[in-house]
Amino acid sequence: MTAYTPATPATPATPATPATAPAPQGPAAPGARPAARRSATPYGKLTALVQEAGLMRRRRGTYWTRIAATTVAFGAVAAGTVLLRDSWLVLLPAAALAVVITQFAFLGHDAAHRQIFATHRHNETASHVFAAFVAGLSYGWWMGKHTRHHQAPNQRGVDGDIESGVISFHEEAAASRRGLLRWFTRHQGVFFVPLLAFEGFVLHIESTRSLVTGKRTKRRWVDASLIATHWAIYASSAVLLMGPWKALAFFGVHMAVFGFCMGGAFAPNHVGMPIIPREKKVDYIRRQVLTSRNISGGWFVDLIMGGLNFQVEHHLFPSMPRPNLRRAQPFVRDFCAEHGIPYTETTFIGSYRAIISYLNEMGLAARNNFTCPAVQQLRS
Repeated sequence: MTAYTPATPATPATPATPATAPAPQGPAAPGARPAARRSATPYGKLTALVQEAGLMRRRRGTYWTRIAATTVAFGAVAAGTVLLRDSWLVLLPAAALAVVITQFAFLGHDAAHRQIFATHRHNETASHVFAAFVAGLSYGWWMGKHTRHHQAPNQRGVDGDIESGVISFHEEAAASRRGLLRWFTRHQGVFFVPLLAFEGFVLHIESTRSLVTGKRTKRRWVDASLIATHWAIYASSAVLLMGPWKALAFFGVHMAVFGFCMGGAFAPNHVGMPIIPREKKVDYIRRQVLTSRNISGGWFVDLIMGGLNFQVEHHLFPSMPRPNLRRAQPFVRDFCAEHGIPYTETTFIGSYRAIISYLNEMGLAARNNFTCPAVQQLRS
């Protein structure tokens, strides 16, 4: 079932016989195999090219500069909050805080992919600090869901990012909606962008639920301790500085902007790209490339999306440091052209046009209770 046709002249071919995908390392990073065997595969040859170009090497200097700059920005926001605490203009630093926290969350993402430090222990420690202590989100919960996403992006039954109780990302979900949710699904393209304001709340609720239930949560008590400390500092500081009502408004603005920042960075990457049925076998390269969308733009797009605008390159090389993804793009693009694999790239605005159009198309499944079995079989 193809959910969206990439804006390229080529049409995706039927996937070839599946090749053995690299074993996950961190969140689905390519695993180690004997060099001779690895280089004999198309993916191995591409890997050899980017390694020879030095693109898998750590960029510690760049990352330390980024960490320092983000910390300084956090300090500036804290100072602004103190200065404006007696005015409702204090809601401006609340929005700025969300932007800064998002940047820390991106650093946590990079550390989880082992992009920053040489050892797993140092990367994991950094992920706990950036995600749990600074952003207030469980690293263990995120690690589990994000690893499954990298292993099988946009595949039914595996990738939880396309299984939502609110948005219908595929026809089967849309057709199953009933009552008020069915009406919402028919118009979900219109509501999608406003709903991003609630994404911050949803992330924190799901994170907390994972800590309470303990399901698929690595080092649950480490996360729980760091998150409890995060909210204790946050709540006490806000109430003491601004009083309860202004602190509540501050929190609301912070969460809404955080939702826009996080959802706005992740949604363009896969929403509207092909959905892979549960039992469909697709080789590793096509699985990662066909379901991913790159977002073109300069340094500003790189900043607001945390480097995830190079989603194709990130999925092919999850442990590649973020600053190297742009340099890897020509290698990947030429590889895809050589092997006839459609490589999708569009602008930030263009991605949201595609997303809204796709969600509206999925909404059509909620408008008609009858599905012709012959047509459904042909679509599959």
